[in-house]
Amino acid sequence: MKLSDVATIKTNFPDADFWIVRRGSLKTVGEPSYTFNPESIGVKVTRPDLVLSRYLYYCFLHLHQSKVWEPVATGSLSLVNIKVSDVKNIVLEPR
Repeated sequence: MKLSDVATIKTNFPDADFWIVRRGSLKTVGEPSYTFNPESIGVKVTRPDLVLSRYLYYCFLHLHQSKVWEPVATGSLSLVNIKVSDVKNIVLEPR
């Protein structure tokens, strides 16, 4: 199952549960936030019976701290970005 099966993911999404920094440095790209920015990738859980939005936020925090986004980020050394499709295609495995 992919993240896109349980959540709506898009940019300029003020009604999202949380947002992921889409463009920035290697240290900031992919960082989750509860502050809306139209350039960030919004994530809104549509299947709360399968995953809770607060839990998913902490999963993204872990991904960011584990530097998962660094090899995926594209762009120059000072300004990189991740694509919405990179987030949509994250594979979720039930435990």
